Amino acid sequence: MQIIDHLSVGVPSIANGCAFYDGLLATLGCSRLATTDGFAAYGKETVDFLIMLPFNKQPYSAGNGTHICFKAAGREEVDAFHTFAIANGGVCEGEPGPRDGYPNPDVHTAYVRDPFGNKLEVIFGGFAA
Repeated sequence: MQIIDHLSVGVPSIANGCAFYDGLLATLGCSRLATTDGFAAYGKETVDFLIMLPFNKQPYSAGNGTHICFKAAGREEVDAFHTFAIANGGVCEGEPGPRDGYPNPDVHTAYVRDPFGNKLEVIFGGFAA
C-alpha cells in the first residue's frame, strides 16, 4: 500500500499551471482528471497530483529542499519529460541519466524546475535497488 494519497504544488493561476502540466504529465501517460477554480488534478486512473492556488490566498512559493518525483515507465519517458519541461519554460536542474550515490546503479532520472519554481524529478528504475 502506498503511504501518499496525492501531492500538490502551488501555481500563480490554474490556467498557467494547466498550460504546462497538461503536456508535461502526458509524457508519463497521465491526464487532467478534474479542474476547479482552485485546483487541477492529474493521474492515470485516480488523482495522484494537483496544482493549486494556495488556500490561504497568499502568493504561492516553491519549497526550499522540497521536490516531487514522478515515476516513469522507461528511460524514454524520463527523456521526454525533461525535454518537454525545458521546451516549455522549465529549467534544467539535472540532465537525464544515472546518478552517483543512488543505491540502484540502473536508475535513470532527471530534475527540472517548472516555470513557477517548483522542483520536479522523474525517475525510472526506482530509488532503491
